[in-house]
Amino acid sequence: MSGLPIKPGEYKVLVTGGAGFLGSHLCDRLIERGEDVLCVDNFFTGSKRNVAHLMDHKRFELMRHDVTFPLYVEVDRIFNLACPASPIHYQRDPVQTTKTSVHGAINMLGLAKRLKARILQASTSEVYGDPEVHPQPEGYWGRVNTVGPRACYDEGKRCAETLFFDYWRQHQLEIKVMRIFNTYGPRMHPNDGRVVSNFIVQAIKGEPITIYGDGSQTRSFCYVDDLIDGMLRLMDSPADFTGPVNIGNPGEFTMLELAEQVLRLTGSTSKLEFMPLPQDDPKQRQPDITLAKSALDWQPKVRLEDGLKETIAYFQTLLREA
Repeated sequence: MSGLPIKPGEYKVLVTGGAGFLGSHLCDRLIERGEDVLCVDNFFTGSKRNVAHLMDHKRFELMRHDVTFPLYVEVDRIFNLACPASPIHYQRDPVQTTKTSVHGAINMLGLAKRLKARILQASTSEVYGDPEVHPQPEGYWGRVNTVGPRACYDEGKRCAETLFFDYWRQHQLEIKVMRIFNTYGPRMHPNDGRVVSNFIVQAIKGEPITIYGDGSQTRSFCYVDDLIDGMLRLMDSPADFTGPVNIGNPGEFTMLELAEQVLRLTGSTSKLEFMPLPQDDPKQRQPDITLAKSALDWQPKVRLEDGLKETIAYFQTLLREA
């Protein structure tokens, strides 16, 4: 199967964290491709609302399960997305966050080994920490505080990558590792504390836009459709391409620039409110996507303004229904 084009309906696919922001969009795309999808989530941050439209589909199944416990199912491919990804959520129970990344990886890798299934790990740009190299290429080893409040997520994801490559070397498992940079779009959690959802919700409600630090720190924002396209291209790539590979949008914006765009697109009169910068918050974040371009023929297509319009429309509907 390695490197061959996908045939519709060829695979039964497990998506852990499948009711989350990225996982639900992935489930959509897999169903569109004709795959059978088993969506697994413990609903710590995921929501049944995100997959409600798929519940009656004959090729979709939803299972409540925590990946820190073993899972015994029969599938052909595994996308391991299970883990809270926003600082507010992953710092709420940091021990559980680490366990989700590490024990979850061990359990999913064990399942993949038993089934001889290809498995993809949703890693993160946070493995680079507060980087000294800009933009960040995959060969950069990172600068992470191992004992800081973000370490449960950063170090958990780094350990998961280690486990994936040890299973590849020791058991010849077919692995794929993608490092996800800031992603946004419909189905983001309104209270996840991430900058795009924060700014949009605050602007819609007419509340002050909270900017941490002086607003000069930068992020690179990838629209969810582009991200899922990159994820699928990586999973479908030849077996000898393991990654890690950066998937993100190299367009770099300061927090002030993002706030200005959100205010303009929402027509909000919210004022800016400056707050202290959280500990270990990266000053810069921008992916080097040279490898993704050459190995996967992938690069993002959706402009920030266009993606923000879709995301704003989603939150306007969500907040009206609340």
